[in-house]
Amino acid sequence: MGKGYADGPAGEELVAAMERGDHLERPQVHTRRLVWGCTQDNPTQHVLGELGEVDPDELFMSGKAWGVYVATEVDAG
Repeated sequence: MGKGYADGPAGEELVAAMERGDHLERPQVHTRRLVWGCTQDNPTQHVLGELGEVDPDELFMSGKAWGVYVATEVDAG
């Protein structure tokens, strides 16, 4: 007679997950939010700074930058 939930597909998936290493600690992914846009000095899209250091709304409203957006950069290392 079966032993319930741990018997059958659920138990098999648990064993398969452990064999794949799903239970191992994953490396932390570091991200940062960058403000991109165009300026009078450099009309191509470029990094204006990190969110918090520069205010994208203020840059746009003052006319100092246009095409402003915020993107998340993932640190691969």
